[in-house]
Amino acid sequence: MTIREKIEKMEQETLSPYATLSIRSKGREKEEPACDIRPVFQRDRDRILHSKAFRRLKNKTQVFLTPKGDHYRTRLSHTLEVSQNARTIAKALRLNEDLVEAIALGHDLGHTPFGHAGEYELNSLCEDGFKHNEQSVRIVEKLEKNGEGLNLTWEVRDGILNHQTGTMPHTLEGKIVRLSDKIAYINHDIDDAIRAHIMVKEDIPRELCDILGHTTRERLDTLIHNIINNSIGKDDIVMSKDVETAMHRLRRFMFEHVYKNPVAKGEEHKARELLKQLFYYYMEHIGLLPEKYIRMLGAGEKKDRVVSDYISGMTDQYAITKFEEYFLPLAWQVDGY
Repeated sequence: MTIREKIEKMEQETLSPYATLSIRSKGREKEEPACDIRPVFQRDRDRILHSKAFRRLKNKTQVFLTPKGDHYRTRLSHTLEVSQNARTIAKALRLNEDLVEAIALGHDLGHTPFGHAGEYELNSLCEDGFKHNEQSVRIVEKLEKNGEGLNLTWEVRDGILNHQTGTMPHTLEGKIVRLSDKIAYINHDIDDAIRAHIMVKEDIPRELCDILGHTTRERLDTLIHNIINNSIGKDDIVMSKDVETAMHRLRRFMFEHVYKNPVAKGEEHKARELLKQLFYYYMEHIGLLPEKYIRMLGAGEKKDRVVSDYISGMTDQYAITKFEEYFLPLAWQVDGY
């Protein structure tokens, strides 16, 4: 019996009857030999962790564009906080922690530079629209490894695709990540907004603090415990009505006071204009794209989709650098001066 088979057997003996067992995965689009050490979801987690798209998250905006300070969240630190919250819940409920971690690490791979501002701009420019959750799946299926994709399991791709509001994953592990994403960004965005002097903690409605807690630590403790206590022994991931309602109200508060705040979002129109100019430039100069994107055109992909693929994969700074290269004149220097 291999190490992988021993781990799979241990899952069957110890995990909840509602857990998604590795041995019962719906599999990959392309069959491949099993690993002798790692079950399928652990392999998926490792593939995501070692992908180029994952590494680029460290230089992509979460909420604040190019913040002056080392402690503001980036898309990468957000992803790690989602993963940690989700793993805590999964372990307590005896669900598949490897599957939860793989979904969490991959859920935001498709985010554009400059956060949701970039997403909104590409959505307006691309004929078929642009959504970061769909782009995350496109990355793991088609764009990584020079067009080969990561060949992830169905369960991981399903969780990545359905992690946001308005959709629902088919596994309990995916549902955990979906809630953990909201828990993470609501709380760390409050922390960043206070650090940026966009708000003070006293701005949060008192009745919400009385239910959820008055500090980040208290709110995380309340939300995570509430999910665990209300989901034990159930084939679902649920919260109590009062805590769930308070969380949704806190999320609406953040949209009104931070996500739409003119100070926090004052530079977003510049970011959108920058990406729009890059989009039109590449549409007219398609040969400037890297070779793998040119091959995609030859395989029948639409030009605007391929241009969106390239731009959405950029980090904030790389997008600025390419804009400067194409649209800002270089200083002219005479020898001797």
